[in-house]
Amino acid sequence: MAKIDLAKVGKNLLKSADTGEKVELQSLWQDQPVVVFFLRRFGCQVCRWMASEISKLEPYLRANGVSLVGVGPEELGLQEFKEGGFFKGSIYVDEEKNCYKDLGFKRYTALNVLPAALGKKVRDISSKAGAAGIQGNFKGDLMQSGGLIIVTKGGEKVLLHFIQDSPGDFVPLDDISTALGISATVKAGQKPVCNDDVCTR
Repeated sequence: MAKIDLAKVGKNLLKSADTGEKVELQSLWQDQPVVVFFLRRFGCQVCRWMASEISKLEPYLRANGVSLVGVGPEELGLQEFKEGGFFKGSIYVDEEKNCYKDLGFKRYTALNVLPAALGKKVRDISSKAGAAGIQGNFKGDLMQSGGLIIVTKGGEKVLLHFIQDSPGDFVPLDDISTALGISATVKAGQKPVCNDDVCTR
């Protein structure tokens, strides 16, 4: 787990998807522990599936005083994402992508984005998402990767810092509940058989 300078990254501003108000990232963990899921794009089919998966934990997180937050790197696709009901937590936009930079979430290049997007992990999740009726699009910044952090109340400690290597990488739900020391009986989405005609959306 790479070392995070919480004081530095905590000063970065996020825009609330509900109110448009700008808040510092550190305000999210000021009063309670928080799970912050950083999406690649709001229109990304794989990200939408991941958002719906992590949302299965929301009742357990809430019951244990833990906040669930989703952050996207741009506003494009936000309205459709909200209307789709893919995520059960608060949603913010990191318009400057400063959190993404400070947390080490890499950017793909024109050369490596296609192999990453066509990899087996992404195809498998695209297949799962399609089976669950979740679609996506190619609008917006296709080069940004994402990840997840879990921070204790008051920003005392980072319990988990996950950086995507492939667009299909995500934190298993068990790992999230274990990091927080809570128990959650959540059924993870089933892994389907991948078809050759499925690629990232």
